[in-house]
Amino acid sequence: MVDGLTTTIEIASLALAVWCLVSTVRDQPMVVPHLVAIAVLELLLIGQAVVSTVLMVGGERPAETITFVGYLATVVLIPPACAVWGFMERSRWGPAVIAFACLILPVMMVRLEQIWDPSVL
Repeated sequence: MVDGLTTTIEIASLALAVWCLVSTVRDQPMVVPHLVAIAVLELLLIGQAVVSTVLMVGGERPAETITFVGYLATVVLIPPACAVWGFMERSRWGPAVIAFACLILPVMMVRLEQIWDPSVL
């Protein structure tokens, strides 16, 4: 895993969560800029997944490979799933769904780092 990319994902995710929470408080539905931000976050997550996969194919493996792959697949699938859900919910709760997902992602990224390198604990 690339530490700098992981940190970028965590910061972007938290920033998007704050933005979506502000939209929720202001009683605003999800709009196209929210979708663009989710797409950017998704591209960052896909980049991390590709880098991690290349590293694993190259021989560098986490201690718990199956758990790592499960977490990695989950973090890649969360943003599109929440984007669809948030877009379908045309009330203020659409951005709330995205904010919730964006608060989960940094936690999962930290866990991925711990699985990849147990000495990070």
